[in-house]
Amino acid sequence: MERDYQPQVIEPEIQQYWDSEQTFKTIEDPDQPKFYCLCMFPYPSGKLHMGHVRNYTIGDVISRFMTMKGYNVLQPMGWDAFGMPAENAAIKNQRPPAAWTYDNIDHMRSQLKRLGFGYDWDRELATCTPDYYRWEQWLFTRMVDKGLAYRKKARVNWDPVDQTVLANEQVIDGRGWRSGALVEQREIDQWFIRITDYADELLDDLDAVDWPEQVKTMQKNWIGRSQGVEFSFERKGSEERLEVYTTRPDTIMGITYVAVAAQHPIATQAAASNSEIQAFIEECAHMSVAEADLAQAPKRGMATGQFVIHPFTGEEIPIWIANFVLMEYGSGAVMAVPGHDQRDWEFATQYGLPIKPVIQPLHDDPEYDLSEKAWCEKTGVTIHSGRFDGLPFADAFNAVAEALEDMGIGRVTTNYRLRDWGVGRQRYWGCPIPVIHTDEGLKTVRDEDLPVTSTGRCCRRWLWKPTRHTQ
Repeated sequence: MERDYQPQVIEPEIQQYWDSEQTFKTIEDPDQPKFYCLCMFPYPSGKLHMGHVRNYTIGDVISRFMTMKGYNVLQPMGWDAFGMPAENAAIKNQRPPAAWTYDNIDHMRSQLKRLGFGYDWDRELATCTPDYYRWEQWLFTRMVDKGLAYRKKARVNWDPVDQTVLANEQVIDGRGWRSGALVEQREIDQWFIRITDYADELLDDLDAVDWPEQVKTMQKNWIGRSQGVEFSFERKGSEERLEVYTTRPDTIMGITYVAVAAQHPIATQAAASNSEIQAFIEECAHMSVAEADLAQAPKRGMATGQFVIHPFTGEEIPIWIANFVLMEYGSGAVMAVPGHDQRDWEFATQYGLPIKPVIQPLHDDPEYDLSEKAWCEKTGVTIHSGRFDGLPFADAFNAVAEALEDMGIGRVTTNYRLRDWGVGRQRYWGCPIPVIHTDEGLKTVRDEDLPVTSTGRCCRRWLWKPTRHTQ
């Protein structure tokens, strides 16, 4: 017997035995307790790395442990095979993405087998095969028919070099993570999943799941449910009104400017006769819209020369275009109270705009110095607020909301940070969307015509006419 373990000798013999005996093949047995061990599928990038080894070793240990406890264990393996990185890598290597991906799968499969993991390889699948994505398409057609998947124009991060849509996380310092090109903000047709219909359910049911508190907090912040007041300003010299949403109506008397997004119709109107504003809007189109990036970016803006009228004082309040306001959130406009919002304070300080204190702490607070930063607590009472003076937060909230509602220009409403999930797809190497464009509108592909492949193989008759085609 050898003193030292020699994996290059021992392991191939054992693995050959496992293969010949089908040791890890899962046989259906209704009398045996079942255990399903599924690790996330690896992306077939070409080679396994140590992160893969760690991840799949853990899953394999669990599977073997449950097998030893007498469970009928199913541990399958598959490949998360569609995606833009594969397409870009294939282009770089001057190969078709399918050939590139399947070659990578073959190589990574051989590596997993050499590692000796206990997978039932008879159940292997790849998400880029029509037999698999047929069921993705089947599910998508149900979501479209139920209104849970829909199409609309939306502003996206566009990489002009890769010619693709990027997620916020793929934009680094305003540039595409792979190409390094300056990212543009473009408005194009996009598909969305209506996850906002489930915002309350996702939030309220957190108490029923056994998750770490920090994960629950992240989920709550992601959904971002808040109660606030939605109201509209009268615009000077215009019959149109400007809508805003605020969670701090108690600070309404401290408004010193209103900020709109660079894509807001007011900004577009101002740019039509002002080349400097037009250039600023173009500059904003190359900014990252990730919240973390916006929070760190210097606050910049331009005055539009337009004004709104304060609903209680009649004061004319200037409208500014600000790079920290996003069109996708709320109405694309915010009431700015620099005394009690740090973001508004930074912008006002940058451009010399007034800062009005309208909330003061109940007791002396060394942090209360509006020349240094905004005071954003809800623990004080209103000051310099006319008929709303001396009220704590809750009372001021209700009093202002009621007054705006009586004027017919506002209402209490619940808002969410959560937005419907945009599912922009790749140029080519992605699951074809099973929807037909017709003169009567969008129609889902029939079940018997699935799967729709990228060549339109199963929908060829619709491809003959220019007005009827798969997306």
